[in-house]
Amino acid sequence: MSGGIEPMSDRHGHTDSTRRRASRVTAPVAFATITATHVRIWLIIIVGCIAVGTGGYLVLEPGWQLLDALYMTVITLTTVGFREVQPLTEAGRVWTMLLAVTGVGIIFGSVGIVAEYFVVEATSGRREEKRMADAVSKLRDHYILCGFGRVGLTVARELVHAGRKTVVIDILPESLARARREGFLEVEGDATEEATLRAAGIERARGLITTIDSDAHNVYVILSARAINPKLFVVARANTADSEGRLIQAGADRVVSPYTMAGHRLAELATRPRVVDFIDAALSHGELAFSMEEVEVGPGNATDGVTVGALRDSGVFVLAIVQGERSYEANPPADRILTVGETLVVSGSVARLRELRGLEPKEQVERRE
Repeated sequence: MSGGIEPMSDRHGHTDSTRRRASRVTAPVAFATITATHVRIWLIIIVGCIAVGTGGYLVLEPGWQLLDALYMTVITLTTVGFREVQPLTEAGRVWTMLLAVTGVGIIFGSVGIVAEYFVVEATSGRREEKRMADAVSKLRDHYILCGFGRVGLTVARELVHAGRKTVVIDILPESLARARREGFLEVEGDATEEATLRAAGIERARGLITTIDSDAHNVYVILSARAINPKLFVVARANTADSEGRLIQAGADRVVSPYTMAGHRLAELATRPRVVDFIDAALSHGELAFSMEEVEVGPGNATDGVTVGALRDSGVFVLAIVQGERSYEANPPADRILTVGETLVVSGSVARLRELRGLEPKEQVERRE
């Protein structure tokens, strides 16, 4: 499941049908692990050996008390080797030798199993997988990126530059290795399956971006994601022009076609190069001293109930107020009061916008002013 730009297969030669098979074939190998069941079996064996050994002494050594037989069994199995509680008959000595050999086998067998467990744990990558799963489980309001090809890599880097926590989902080992080298949290699996999405923390995520080079897979990803988290903001990649409507119907909030976007980009650079360069610089990360951002007006935060003029006096310029999906109030007047639920397209210094995006309490803004 790569995000390469080829419509039906990526640069590694994986077709759509191959990808579906890969989600099952490339799963991690199931190494033997020590579970609670194994521990219970081990305890049953130990208790069984002690019971059999004790019973053997009681049968082979007439006159022995239960405590004597139990004591002799334990010190023999553990190879402690204290003196005999009572003189042993020949049968008792043979029985003691058998118990001693059994005890040595149990001890070395247990040490070998535990050592193998730690070696396998260190070499199979399970420890790294557990660390990764623990890190993902702590995320809130993060973004899930499905497909880590060339398009996905660019998206992931932009999300990181914007300060957004990101989890990558892919089924190709080489894509996951590349994501790991880039420093991203990754989940191996098919993004169309709910179990994989839940492993990426979709219930707690803010948004999902699917850049798979198959429109059918993108539709399935959106449907699965919407079934788990209806409030998720979903952006999908459209590989063909006629698939945009299907992705919207599946539940995508925004659909982007790399080919259409490239055409628009080329035309704008040819007709309005300075405008495009200015917007790119404003949206870039650290190239200029100012930037552009979108901020939602929430109850009690720095934008709730204040005017456009007050924000401008604090160094934040409101370029437009968004109401609903695509209703823009451009260049609002200074006395315009901002209300909860509106989204602002603002411009200002990078530091000031970072503070505003953190939604600091209104009292802090008033004290600073």
